[in-house]
Amino acid sequence: MAKMGAKVLKGDEKKEKREDMWLAQIGQQESHYYAWDNSESSLLIHQLGRDISINCLLRCSRSDYGIIATLSTGFHSLIRSGELYKLRRQMGIVEHWVYFSCNLLEWETFDPIHHRWMHMPKIQANECFMCSSKESLAVGTELLVFGKEIMYPIVYKYSILTHTWTTGMRMHTPRCLFASASLGETGIIAGGCDLHGNILSSAELYNSETGRWETIPSMNKARRMCSAVFMEGKFYVIGGIGVESLKTITSGEVYDLKTQTWSEIPNMYPAPNEGAGPTEEPFITEGPLLVAVVNDVLYLADYVLKQVKKYDKEKNLWVTIGPFPKRIASMYGWGIAFRACGDQLMIIGGPRVLGAGFVEINSWVPKEGLLEWNLVARKPSSSFVYNCAVMGC
Repeated sequence: MAKMGAKVLKGDEKKEKREDMWLAQIGQQESHYYAWDNSESSLLIHQLGRDISINCLLRCSRSDYGIIATLSTGFHSLIRSGELYKLRRQMGIVEHWVYFSCNLLEWETFDPIHHRWMHMPKIQANECFMCSSKESLAVGTELLVFGKEIMYPIVYKYSILTHTWTTGMRMHTPRCLFASASLGETGIIAGGCDLHGNILSSAELYNSETGRWETIPSMNKARRMCSAVFMEGKFYVIGGIGVESLKTITSGEVYDLKTQTWSEIPNMYPAPNEGAGPTEEPFITEGPLLVAVVNDVLYLADYVLKQVKKYDKEKNLWVTIGPFPKRIASMYGWGIAFRACGDQLMIIGGPRVLGAGFVEINSWVPKEGLLEWNLVARKPSSSFVYNCAVMGC
């Protein structure tokens, strides 16, 4: 059962436009007029000095950085440098925002702390990219969107420092339908299909600080349409479809970044039909598993049974803890998102009726007790959720 929380509806359109303007301030050029400036702008707040000024800014909400950047060239340069976000990460100061796309080249941002919706710049891509299969991953202060233009894969990169989209560095092995997850400034992708449709076992690591990809050891099994999470500092890959048959792989794998080794976890994924065993029917049209980790506990959103399950790592089994929000609907797992957002689990999606409908964000904080969904926000949408990522910085 869901309870009603804060929400943003049509009555807040003026506020939403104002937030868009604030977010856009970061992307302004140096010719922008500043309300305050002097030759000692490196001191930031002159009476306090640079170090104390930065210490104060670290405790400001990241949603305020757009306006702060307009105060002087010193503030502007500091925020665009990314230094504040590095220091916040070191101090454990993190705000999680949800990034999602309900239109093929358009993305929106939701700040769950202040309940703010923000529009992002439109991706300037061709129709081939718009119609291609896309994956997304938030790493550090970047949002990566993977797709294809004409015949070759491309990566578009959005930076919250500049509020702009650019083309990012391609992977060593271009692919689609892969698993991905991030931890701080590190992101890992694994599996998927190459340009010729071959199912891959290879994996790559992305560092948002350097903008570079690094090939890491391959998984034990090749798989596509798989899912991934970080848990206890390790990278887990679950489910997917393998090479030998079209049935779902029930094993999982875990990659230890310290030892740079993979270990297989037999029967980690609950077999379809509640223990009936792996089905021989292809799952080509079904979406990947919907998984998320909060406080190093793994959760699964079972879109067939519309139930949320928790993984018992010691016993290697899944325990059903409660139902989906009532109004959430998907098409074989497509059209909804299941994400961790700080200490919350979120299901993002909503009902569709004759081409109209809503996007709803429902959340639950596991440490607060039994599963009870809270409707955090809701807004009109004529389409379902194509891609979704959560950025914490």
